[in-house]
Amino acid sequence: MTAPKPSDVQWRRSGHSGGQGGNCVEVAMLAPGVAVRDSKDPDGPRLVFGGVAWRVFAERVKASGFDLEE
Repeated sequence: MTAPKPSDVQWRRSGHSGGQGGNCVEVAMLAPGVAVRDSKDPDGPRLVFGGVAWRVFAERVKASGFDLEE
């Protein structure tokens, strides 16, 4: 996958993260997938997922598939 220019990427954060900082990630839609980065380190490493992998991951998150027992 060819990396887009940084100025062309529109990063967004979940509305659930609020403005308090903390453990937030940001996502950016790329063709043909999605990039994820740590909001506290915007120039740091990024993970890039293909479209299918991202959809499966998002569906499992929404279904509480990754909840940790306390």
